[in-house]
Amino acid sequence: MERAASTLKRFGKAKIVSGHDEGGKRLPSEVAHEESKGVRQDDVWEIGRVPPIKQLFPTEKPPALLDRIIKASSNADDTILDPFCGCGTVIVVAESLKRRWIGIDVTHLAIGLIRHRLISAFGDEILGTFEVIGEPTDLTGARALAASDRFDFECWALGRVGARHADKPGSDRGIDGRLYFHDEPEGGKTKQIILSVKSGSVEVKHLRDLCGVMGRERAELGVLITLEEPTRPMRREVAEAGFYKSPWGSHPRLQILTIAELLAGKKIDYPPAQQVNVTLKKAPRAEKDKEKQLEL
Repeated sequence: MERAASTLKRFGKAKIVSGHDEGGKRLPSEVAHEESKGVRQDDVWEIGRVPPIKQLFPTEKPPALLDRIIKASSNADDTILDPFCGCGTVIVVAESLKRRWIGIDVTHLAIGLIRHRLISAFGDEILGTFEVIGEPTDLTGARALAASDRFDFECWALGRVGARHADKPGSDRGIDGRLYFHDEPEGGKTKQIILSVKSGSVEVKHLRDLCGVMGRERAELGVLITLEEPTRPMRREVAEAGFYKSPWGSHPRLQILTIAELLAGKKIDYPPAQQVNVTLKKAPRAEKDKEKQLEL
């Protein structure tokens, strides 16, 4: 371990020689001509926890802890397996240490969060280096997920647009997800996008409800994500809702995204996400090994 600051100030990096005289009295410490290898590793790891207010996941571990464990137990290009990967700290740290990795989690909430953390840390180019197994890739898969677990469907759909799920099932108050962004100079207001996800039939009432929630929450934009195609009155409601103006242009205040459109790559129309999105805390940018093929 690195020496304490007080020891470095007094002795520098020189090896410290100490002992006792014949009577057992401690002799003043002296320095040798050779450098010290450092302090013997303690059996207590003093690593601060992730403060609850900054947690992305209830059981989130600090990256420094996983960094030490992975360095101590593996080499570059070894494979790290995390069978309960939660918010993906193990995966992000393993990637930064040039390890291969496999992460497993039962919820689409976790998978969407991990994807976002990887993009934040390594950029969009990381998307071509790993494969997500088990999430819908077409409308048939999306319908099957919606039929089996509505909450998981919501999490998956929100993950497709980089949004964070609003809360636990049944307590969303008309809000399924949120996106936060800044499009003003530093110190300006944090803006938000309210998202509603529907897996059943939809009608214009759902958009009007969303407008009401936008007003209550003082949100700049509202997005309805729907498994079914919107009706003509719904399209008209969107057109009449007006626009939000940002330094990047005008963005419809009310938007509809179908699951088919999301699967085809369509995104929410708002200021450039890579520049202004602050929905989730950013992971430090890191170098990546472009040759690795990963699995999530």
